[in-house]
Amino acid sequence: QITPDVLPEFLAPLENHTVIQGRDVFFTCVVNHLQSYKVAWIKSDSRAILAIHTHMVAHNSRLSVTHNGHNTWKLHVANVQKNDSGTYMCQVNTDPMRSQMGYMEVVIPPDIMDDESSDGMVTHEGGNIKLRCVATGSPKPIVTWKREDGRNIVLREDGQKQSVKTFVGETLELAGVLRQEMGTYLCIASNNVPPTVSKRYSVDVHFQPLIKVTNQLVAAPVNSDVVLQCYVEASPHAMNTWYKDPDEKLLPSNKYTMSEFALSDYSWQMNLTVNSLEKQDFGGYVCSSVNALGRADGVVRLQELHLSAKTTPTTLTKNTDLRPRKKPVMKGKKKSNSNNGRRGHLGGLEEIDSIGGDDDLGTTQIMSGSTPQEGQRTDRPVVPSLPPPWVILNAGNFRHPSLSTTTILLLLLLPTTL
Repeated sequence: QITPDVLPEFLAPLENHTVIQGRDVFFTCVVNHLQSYKVAWIKSDSRAILAIHTHMVAHNSRLSVTHNGHNTWKLHVANVQKNDSGTYMCQVNTDPMRSQMGYMEVVIPPDIMDDESSDGMVTHEGGNIKLRCVATGSPKPIVTWKREDGRNIVLREDGQKQSVKTFVGETLELAGVLRQEMGTYLCIASNNVPPTVSKRYSVDVHFQPLIKVTNQLVAAPVNSDVVLQCYVEASPHAMNTWYKDPDEKLLPSNKYTMSEFALSDYSWQMNLTVNSLEKQDFGGYVCSSVNALGRADGVVRLQELHLSAKTTPTTLTKNTDLRPRKKPVMKGKKKSNSNNGRRGHLGGLEEIDSIGGDDDLGTTQIMSGSTPQEGQRTDRPVVPSLPPPWVILNAGNFRHPSLSTTTILLLLLLPTTL
């Protein structure tokens, strides 16, 4: 009995590959019981034979074949290119032939083509600008626009205004552009093949200078230093100058210090420091800004500040305890209880006079030109508080010029039956 030959068989399917252009890749074909048969590699879509066994047929230096001496053959593709995409076949020349196929897709990261608009676009305020970003790659990239500073993109069309964070499309049209919309715009291209790429497009809006003066009147004392400020908006960049009254151009010196700070792409803060003020330094100062489109001026008036005499805070402390006090002890001979306490000793009057007198100031901050000297009286300040419960009569009632101490005493000693 003749035993039929065992035919070759594939042990594993041929793999599929998605590979980034420029990388290396290989297909692996594992065949058992090959015997005298041969393994060939074919690119199916073009029907081109690439290799037979270990012999290369295609004249392509990027292709090669390896064999491990047993049952594994590999087709290597180096520096993969877009035209390498397609279906690859590992074939055994049996009758009928046996084969298996794998697919390779070559993807290309996005790239942005050079465009004249990427060199920067300029318009006058209120004009129109068109930015174009053409991206290549496989699969075809999606182009997204955004502003580099994170602010919204303003779109105007048919009288309608729309503010968006991002805009999708190769062409970005900006109509009626204002100065706030100038800056850098980013074109970002992505197709899920790393890396994502971006390109910067500059948008410049030209307009004549504008000056804002927040403090038009500044007061400062003699011998002090003072800073005058102006805010400038201009594009293109302007030449900024300070003048005094208004023809004297000021230059940096021990008297004057000038500085500028950029606040945005088109605005600056101008500072003029006048050191050690003298009488002749007071007057008008002009901040001037000039560019190719025009000129703007702002005026700051500096006047002398007359300081009042220095004051020294002084604290005078009196007892402000509002709890009821014990009735003062009457001195001298006791009086009859028939007066129901309406008659009092002169000592009691003196006690009341002391409590309700002008010196009862409580705890009060008094600002005066100098610290009060010992024994010097200070006018009573107006203290917005309720009188203590033990103050019945104020000192003014006892010091009325028409009443003497003796008259008050006689009045208190009158019988209570009157």
